[in-house]
Amino acid sequence: MTPEIPAPPVTLWVLMPTLFVLGAGALVLVLDVLPPRESKTHLGGVALAGIVGALVASVWLWLRGGDGRAFRDMVLLDGYALFFDLLICYAAALVVMLSMDYLGRTGSESGEYYALVLFSTAGMMLMASAGDLIVVFLSLELMSLSLYVLAGLFKTRLTSGEASMKYFLLGAFATSFFLYGIALIYGATGSTNLDRIAASAAAKGGDPLVLIGLGLLLVGFGFKISSVPFHMWVPDVYEGAPTTITALIATGSKAAAFAALIRVLVVALRGVQPDWSALLWGVAVLTMTLGNVVAIAQSNLKRMLAYSSVAHVGYMLMGLVAGGSQGAGSVLFYLLAYTFTTVGAFGVIALCARAGEEAVEVGDYAGLARRHPVLAATLALFLLSLIGIPPLAGFVAKFYLFGSAVRAGYIWLTVIAVLNSAVAAYYYLRVIVFMYMREPEGEALAVTPSFAGGLALGVALVGIVLLGIIPAPFADLAQAAVAPLLR
Repeated sequence: MTPEIPAPPVTLWVLMPTLFVLGAGALVLVLDVLPPRESKTHLGGVALAGIVGALVASVWLWLRGGDGRAFRDMVLLDGYALFFDLLICYAAALVVMLSMDYLGRTGSESGEYYALVLFSTAGMMLMASAGDLIVVFLSLELMSLSLYVLAGLFKTRLTSGEASMKYFLLGAFATSFFLYGIALIYGATGSTNLDRIAASAAAKGGDPLVLIGLGLLLVGFGFKISSVPFHMWVPDVYEGAPTTITALIATGSKAAAFAALIRVLVVALRGVQPDWSALLWGVAVLTMTLGNVVAIAQSNLKRMLAYSSVAHVGYMLMGLVAGGSQGAGSVLFYLLAYTFTTVGAFGVIALCARAGEEAVEVGDYAGLARRHPVLAATLALFLLSLIGIPPLAGFVAKFYLFGSAVRAGYIWLTVIAVLNSAVAAYYYLRVIVFMYMREPEGEALAVTPSFAGGLALGVALVGIVLLGIIPAPFADLAQAAVAPLLR
């Protein structure tokens, strides 16, 4: 008689928010082959509905105190995962709203676009819920493969093809390091489960195989968060990809990578914290300094924001160096503020055009305040938030982040970060000077009216003001989300 093989229980409610997004992606693919075939705007509505459903499910699970595990502890549902589900869904929803009119204007409207955005969003959400290195890898690939294709959406533009190819080749190279790191950690500990890795690593002490595996994992994560020296793809991909996809790469994928990185470091590799803290100290300094210095020389606004995003990664790594609930919690709050600010900045670029092309040069925005004062003021507020001017979200986020580093004793790291923030003010303020104090040369910049795009900018603007004026409830949520990881 053949012995029965016990099947693991399938607990799908743990994946409820992700299933909403995946279901919407599948529905978009089906509706794409059905009439009407001329316009794809209704597919954007379906995609947005799926993301809103995931947001509602996440809030409902949070209010119910959702806490569960599925698939032999490979997928986790806790406050930490739900916090990132909300953050990633907000970013994806704003991107979809900005895309509705943007795709039609650029002649790139397609059902595959919305499906791939949803699949990449699902991968981001799974990364935040991963309790096993295998799930981290699978969700990383789901997110990355979708973004590789989306980066090359403009098939007739050489810069778009270049962006997609560079992103793919360098991403595949980084993924091989990541996989090798998983293999070494499995060889040293006998498991890919984060909790079991932590127990084994604590029992064995500073196993060299674990440290080498950690280094290789940091290569993979470093590529996804775009830390130095794994940032070389960022300016070309940000410039060549559609602006809405650039916004998604800069916010959603970065938040997902940080979610997985924090969980791996804090849960699985807590026993070797002195080693990775020292390494991240140096990486943080190099990342913020190189990002800000190189951004000064950029005349292309998307490339400037690309190097700016590299610098902000350096700031966020400070929170991981500081450690504890305050350090990790400040990173979560910073990601929330950064998401609203960055999506808003790229959203303004997506609405602007000059001579039939995207307005991506800083000089294109000369005199914008005179012709479109509301849009100029909106972009100025997003840039001021990125600098860290009160009472906007960026100021409070940096205050929490720098404060956690000071309390942990990293005074010099904080001094370097403050000096870098002062350097960053130059290239952000230069854009504002062009908008308010320069006259345009040649054809004037045109703004495409878009209700959905305007609504997305409004939501992002309310977000940075709200986080700046009453940050305490959101900071407390971030602290509460990360606290269970530190037990």
